[in-house]
Amino acid sequence: MFKPGTKKNMKPIWIVDDDDSIRWVLEKALARENLTTKSFTNARDAMTALQSDTPQVLVSDIRMHGASGLELLQTVKAKHPGLPVIIMTAFSDLDSAVAAFQGGAFEYLAKPFDLDKAVELIRRALDESLRESSVEQTISEAPEILGHAPAMQDVFRAIGRLSQSNVTVLITGESGSGKELVARALHKHSPRSSQPFIALNTAAIPKDLLESELFGHERGAFTGAQTTRRGRFEQAEGGTLFLDEIGDMPFDLQTRLLRVLSDGHFYRVGGHQPMKANVRVIAATHQNLETRVREGLFREDLYHRLNVIRLRLPSLRERREDIPVLAKFFLSQSAKQLGVEVKRLSESALQFLSGLDFPGNVRQLENLCNWITVMAPGQTVEIPDLPQDLLPSGEQGNGGAMTAHRAEAEPYISSPSEATPVHHSHISAPDRQLHPAQSWIELLEEEAMTMLSQGQPEVIVKLGDKFEAIVIKAALKYTHGRKNDAAVRLGIGRNTITRKIHELGIDGAKDD
Repeated sequence: MFKPGTKKNMKPIWIVDDDDSIRWVLEKALARENLTTKSFTNARDAMTALQSDTPQVLVSDIRMHGASGLELLQTVKAKHPGLPVIIMTAFSDLDSAVAAFQGGAFEYLAKPFDLDKAVELIRRALDESLRESSVEQTISEAPEILGHAPAMQDVFRAIGRLSQSNVTVLITGESGSGKELVARALHKHSPRSSQPFIALNTAAIPKDLLESELFGHERGAFTGAQTTRRGRFEQAEGGTLFLDEIGDMPFDLQTRLLRVLSDGHFYRVGGHQPMKANVRVIAATHQNLETRVREGLFREDLYHRLNVIRLRLPSLRERREDIPVLAKFFLSQSAKQLGVEVKRLSESALQFLSGLDFPGNVRQLENLCNWITVMAPGQTVEIPDLPQDLLPSGEQGNGGAMTAHRAEAEPYISSPSEATPVHHSHISAPDRQLHPAQSWIELLEEEAMTMLSQGQPEVIVKLGDKFEAIVIKAALKYTHGRKNDAAVRLGIGRNTITRKIHELGIDGAKDD
């Protein structure tokens, strides 16, 4: 049985039913799962409460005195389209089910229901709600763009000029240079600022899942599609959709994206009704799209659709004067996340860092500050306290100076909204070295091919479990077994990591 802890800032689950016994049973069952609830005896009271508050998940009866559950569903979807709503009814007729799903219900629950299955359904809705919350963060939750260098001032001026425009923007720059922050700033200062900002790294989603992520899917569209799911275009309705690493998008999906940009319509996977998209698209890439077009890997017509206004972000080595202020900000941010005292870099350490090339750019500097917060001794950090592979050969015990290869190979854990990168190259680094001719992606491909050739079932499930187990074990090793700290660094919820540790049989975790 699912036993999550109380997630910080998680809102209660609302139960709306005029049947006292149903409310009582669900309240008690969810309380055993450490989930907070709030109950209403009718839909009107819930509608009134929605004017000043929102739940994490809403569970409502369909037939009640006064307003119906379908009316409540309609009100919820108008105000909060991403909020999962589970509709219950004792009248298990087809018309009610169809009406509920057409209205955007997450799932349909017929009475009498099995309590364990009802709780499991609510848990799935809760996971969906938390997932959408993580990708629909408001701009105010994101850090401001920092930079005093002339190259960054040019970027700020461009953002200002585009502030009242809805034009498509293509952001280019090296990996880790802060392209998503610029996209967020463009959204924040645009006429769409009050609407969602949705980010999707197209290179981080497997090809088979990317179409569903972008456009959503209908229930039953493929194996495992147990519910209708809104894609990123629907989540970003009225707002901005940021497509990172657009140069890596599969060619066939480029055609679908071009169609949306051309006429504003798309279809969910398995759907037959066209959906209208009112979305501003901002794309980003570290690749040279002109070269990709010449090589036949990127559609030329899509390139011209995206390349209306181009913003180039400077690398960190082009704005070295910004390294001290960025380092101080990241150290403060990291200390706040971990609940520890902020460490400071000595003047000599700041000067030393300002002289490094940082091939991983701002992201690499942020990773370094995370490492310093956890690993560096004392509150004032001197040059010898820095990771050994950064130091000159005369000041380190082993390893050489940081190379571009090391920075490019640094692993990052990302979600739809880019979670905080995890920097752990200085913990048992020799164990992580790969054959020089093979990347971990190539090794994964080899393993997949081997399993497929052997006729093994559920290959993607097995590999997915192995991948999750390895990443979670690495995070727990990095945080010395502190489960909550590991969840923060992986960009997942405390409830999620607790469930994954149990499901995958991972040892060595402890509560912070």
